[in-house]
Amino acid sequence: MSDNRNLLSADVEIKGSIKFTNDLTIDGKVEGEITSQGVLTVGENAEIRGEIKTKSATVHGKVTGNITVEERCELKARAVLHGDLKASRLVIEEGATFVGKSEVSPNKIAAMKQPGMQPADAAKTATPGKP
Repeated sequence: MSDNRNLLSADVEIKGSIKFTNDLTIDGKVEGEITSQGVLTVGENAEIRGEIKTKSATVHGKVTGNITVEERCELKARAVLHGDLKASRLVIEEGATFVGKSEVSPNKIAAMKQPGMQPADAAKTATPGKP
């Protein structure tokens, strides 16, 4: 079994953008954008300031910035998120702190795959309450 997980431990501080392919667990401090088609885990000791754009994310620590995930985002009991969140699926455990707006669109990916439909059209059909 190959282990494709990467770990940034609690004593690591990074300023700048991070890009990765498979799985990444961050338990240190990061200031900057995190981008991936992989899975991000924000550890309990982590403090992240910046945008997160990944396939899926699990947050145990503190994030100040917007999170955009293609699939699933989990905010665990000790998670603190100050920023907006976009996901297909969202799980928020009791005790988590979330200050911001959320956009959960489980059908967005399926809607975008319809022939002739552009992403902007899919967003329009997923906005309830607007004429």
